[in-house]
Amino acid sequence: MAEEQDMSPLEKKVADQIEYYFGDHNLPRDKFLKEQMQLDDGWINLETMLKFNRLKSLTSDAAVIIKSLQKSKTGLLEISEDQTKIRRCPSKPLPEHDEEYKDTVKHKSIYMKGFPLDTTLDEIKEWLADKGTVENIQMRKGPQKTFKGSIFAVFESEDAAKAFAARDDVKQFKENDMIVLLKHDYFAKKAEERKQSRAEAKAKARSEKEEHQKQAEEEEMKSLDDQRGCLLKFSGDLSQVSREDFHELFSEHAQIKWIDFTRGAKEGTILFRSSAKEALEGAGGAELKVKDKEVQWEVLEGDVEMETMKKIIESQQESFNKRKGGRGGHRGRGRGRGGRKDRGGRDHVKFQGKKTKFDSDDEDGGEGDHAEPTVPKKRALESNGREADAPASKQAKEENGS
Repeated sequence: MAEEQDMSPLEKKVADQIEYYFGDHNLPRDKFLKEQMQLDDGWINLETMLKFNRLKSLTSDAAVIIKSLQKSKTGLLEISEDQTKIRRCPSKPLPEHDEEYKDTVKHKSIYMKGFPLDTTLDEIKEWLADKGTVENIQMRKGPQKTFKGSIFAVFESEDAAKAFAARDDVKQFKENDMIVLLKHDYFAKKAEERKQSRAEAKAKARSEKEEHQKQAEEEEMKSLDDQRGCLLKFSGDLSQVSREDFHELFSEHAQIKWIDFTRGAKEGTILFRSSAKEALEGAGGAELKVKDKEVQWEVLEGDVEMETMKKIIESQQESFNKRKGGRGGHRGRGRGRGGRKDRGGRDHVKFQGKKTKFDSDDEDGGEGDHAEPTVPKKRALESNGREADAPASKQAKEENGS
C-alpha cells in the first residue's frame, strides 16, 4: 500500500464499500464473492467489482478504486502488480464464526430505533460517520421488506459501542427522538417483555375463566331459583317399587321432569315441572301410598332444597356424559335415570355446554447490497439490490456500515 494520504469524500466511500464486501460481516455470507475468490487465489478483477450495484453507483472508474484503496488506513485489501485485481490480504484471514465470535459481535453492537421510514442507508452512514468507527449497519425490515425504522450497528469494540450509546448527540435524528441500547440489552429487554406478555396472557385467561365460572354459577343459581317448590322427597319400604310406579302415580296430576331413585333404595326425590305440593295433594296428599306401601312425603324447602337440586343437576350431567361417551357422541335412545321420552309426560332433560338446563329455562435484516457479474439469461432487478442478471445468494446480506 502507498503511504497514507488524506482521502476525498468519494475515495472514502469507495474504500469503505469495497472493504465492506471483503469484511468480516459480509464475506462469510457472500456465496458469489467466495466462489469468485476460489478461481484465482483470492483475486477479483476490477471489472467484476464494478458490476456491484452500490460500488457502481459511486464510480465506474477502476483508477478511482485503486487510488481509494491505496489511501485506505485499514490494510484489509491488497492490489495486484498490474493494478487490475484486488483481494483480501492473506495476513488478515476471516475469523472463525463460532459462538465466541458471535457473542463478541453482539457485545460491540447497538440497537437504534426512531428513524423515519424513508431514511436511506447513506443518510444513516453519513450521520454516524463522526460518531465512531462503524463496521456494519443492518437496516431492520418488516414482513413487507420495508424499513421499520430501526437498525443494528456494529462498532470496532465493546467500549466503542458503550461510548456511542452514552452520547447525548445520538438521542435525536432530525426531528425524531431515538431509542439507543446496547444490542445485548435490547435482547434482554425483549425477552423480559415477552415473559411479561405471556404472564399477562395467562392472567387474562385465568380471569376470564373465573368470570365464566362465576357467570355459570349465577346462571345455575337462577335456574335453581326457577325450580323452587318443585322437589318432593319420599322414603319408606320401596324394595318392590320402580321409577315407572311414580310416573303412573302422578301422571294425571303433574308432569315429572326427573326422578332420582334407584330400585331397592329406601328414599328418592322427584322433580316436578310445577308445584310439588300441588302434585302431592292432587294425587292423595300425605296418606298417598305406592303399591299399597306407606310412604313418607316431604316437600323440600330452603337450603336442603337447593343442595338436593345441585345433586340432581350433577346426576343429570353424569348421565348425559355416560350416554354421550358410550354412543360415539350421540345420545341414542337410552332411558337414563329420568325415564323414557313420551311416556306419561316424561322426557329427557336438555343441556347446554357445561351447564345443565331444564326445559323450562330461558335460553368470542440485512439486505444484499451488491450485484454479481452478468449471466446469459436476463432477469428483473431484485429487491435486495443485486443487478437483474446476477445470481442471488441464498443468504441475506447485511448493508455496509463501515
